[in-house]
Amino acid sequence: MNQTAASTPDNGDDFTDPRVARRSKLQKLTDMGIDPFGGRFDDRTWIGDCHAMSDQVKFRTAEGETIDLPDFGDDSVDYRQWKTDHGPGEEIGPTVRVAGRIQFARPTGKLIFLNIKDWTGSLQIFIGKKQVGDDFELAKLFDLGDLVGAEGRLGRTNTGELTVFAEKLFFHTKMLEVPPEKHAGLTDPDLKQRMRYADMAFNDGVMETFMARTKIIQSIRRTLDDQQFCEVEGPTLHAVAGGAAARPFTTHHNALDMPLYMRIALELHLKRLMVGGMERVYELGRVYRNEGISPRHNPEFTMLEAYQAYGDYRTMMDLTERLIVDAIDAIGGGYVRPFGDVEIDFTPPFQRATYAELFAKATNVDPADESAVIELAKKLGLETEGKHPDVVRNEIFEEKVEDTLQGPIFVIDYPASICPLTKRKADQPEIAERFELFINGMELANAYTELNDPDLQQALFETQLQGQDDEDSMAKMDHDFIRALRYAMPPAGGLGVGIDRLVMLLTNKRSIRDVILFPVLRPEKDS
Repeated sequence: MNQTAASTPDNGDDFTDPRVARRSKLQKLTDMGIDPFGGRFDDRTWIGDCHAMSDQVKFRTAEGETIDLPDFGDDSVDYRQWKTDHGPGEEIGPTVRVAGRIQFARPTGKLIFLNIKDWTGSLQIFIGKKQVGDDFELAKLFDLGDLVGAEGRLGRTNTGELTVFAEKLFFHTKMLEVPPEKHAGLTDPDLKQRMRYADMAFNDGVMETFMARTKIIQSIRRTLDDQQFCEVEGPTLHAVAGGAAARPFTTHHNALDMPLYMRIALELHLKRLMVGGMERVYELGRVYRNEGISPRHNPEFTMLEAYQAYGDYRTMMDLTERLIVDAIDAIGGGYVRPFGDVEIDFTPPFQRATYAELFAKATNVDPADESAVIELAKKLGLETEGKHPDVVRNEIFEEKVEDTLQGPIFVIDYPASICPLTKRKADQPEIAERFELFINGMELANAYTELNDPDLQQALFETQLQGQDDEDSMAKMDHDFIRALRYAMPPAGGLGVGIDRLVMLLTNKRSIRDVILFPVLRPEKDS
């Protein structure tokens, strides 16, 4: 913020350094017997609720008639003239107690106008020396960024702005740093993410993004709970890193003298619970992958994984669509939503298309024509030597097809050889019952008809182990998981959704770092 401080000091102190000025006011507060770091503040009204109460502000005529105020959504309303037209009278409204951070201050002699913000919105405070008495001296010690409170009548100024007409003031916390300039201050992305507290406090829209994230996650839980899914908490430290192909973070347990891995997926423990009898189970939790950082990737991210006994990948398509539609309903804004310079239409039902038909459409090559596929891969500069043909096909798919998928679109029926945890189609064993949901070229969800044949699962794991680096998550087999499958896991559908990417798409943020409160950052350079 680049507005001036709420008051101009008149005691002759050196206020050249604004931090010195703030500490001087801190001392004055203490000298006045006021705790500059505040305390309990009961019966507080959130600012958002104050705006919801605006219809309780009325005009009472001299004859005692109570009249509704005009619609202030109409910019043409002149409230001063409106009151004149209705003759002598007074405005009436509820008494509220509000608290928040000072965003703006405009002192004018015996009046001070403040704007304060809490996590539900912002509101103007009118402070008149006549109305607050001795508390006006307290108001002179207010600075931008301070946390303050006011008690008074909710009403409107002559311009029609909703305002608390303060009768009593409260001091909650003195801000000792200087707030950033409004236009040239906290704009560097790295600094915003490193100082998320200042980003949220002083940059418009940041708090709203993270409140939307909370609503999205609440909606996901509500949808799953309504469908009788059971939420669980699996271990974050694994003896074997499994459930995905990724490089894990490693650590060491000293007492047991054994290596452990931060989990890279939630899958294998949730499936163990299905073996145990939890027929609908999910976890919303953090997973960790020791890989690169990009606008779509953070080493620590949030995943939803859900499993439904006696379902399949079509069951999970329906569930995925329901989760997204309900999340949009929770945050509002409609199904047609901006994302960068495009609009995405989330109106259900979402499109569905097979992997093979999308491959052929984007490349003009029949994916079943192995020689043509290899020739295309070489033209694209992709390595083909020693690779399974399906791996080559998938690299082409990632290169040529995925970015074209505006979506939302369910890409279904992947090559079985690249899906080791997926059940095959009964009449087409070369095809896996798997889908990925793409939106604007970005993978958002991945789901299978789960493989529950322990012997086939073991054979597929053993095939994948061949030639893997020791650091890779697929370099070791989870023998206990195979043993669990031998105790009989029901046929099931399983789903994984990247929560951070979902929030990106629904809040129009182009970088995953803008929807993660504290993303992984390089060490801060010494100043």
